[in-house]
Amino acid sequence: MPRIISPQTPEAALTDHSEHNAKIFGSPKDRLDFYRREIQYETTILANRTDAYLTAQSFLVIAFVSGMGNLNPEWGKLFTMVVPVFLVLLGILSSLNAWPGIRAAYEIIDHWHYKQSELLRSEPVMGLAYDDSPLFCETESSHKGYRKSLLFSMRAPWLFMVFWLLLGAYAFYIQVDNPGS
Repeated sequence: MPRIISPQTPEAALTDHSEHNAKIFGSPKDRLDFYRREIQYETTILANRTDAYLTAQSFLVIAFVSGMGNLNPEWGKLFTMVVPVFLVLLGILSSLNAWPGIRAAYEIIDHWHYKQSELLRSEPVMGLAYDDSPLFCETESSHKGYRKSLLFSMRAPWLFMVFWLLLGAYAFYIQVDNPGS
């Protein structure tokens, strides 16, 4: 029976480690199902964070290109000198802000994959049963396999930061050197 732990809960109740209280999962299969649900949940969080980040970056790129294309004879030159600089800074700052959340989701996914592989390794019967079905064999659930699938999310903030630095340097070069005139 579930219980609510509050400040008034006696210390003896918190340290009661009887078999009934210690058994959270009914079987190794329940534990594996739990690990897989956690992996799916964290992967969804990572995908949503990456999606939101890429959406924000795409709008910044569109705004940057529109700002650089300003041809107004009265204030266009000043506009193309000031606005793109702020957009580059915003792009770099958003990359720096996105990185910790993406990294945290990756580390949690890594943790649950580790626990899953340890469970399959510690329960030989489970490991053999799942090795027979193609989605659960050791080669598909190895560390190398899922880490490769997460590389895009892990690299996107760094790639965009380099992109913004190069774009900012090029925009500055165009304004200072003025190769078009």
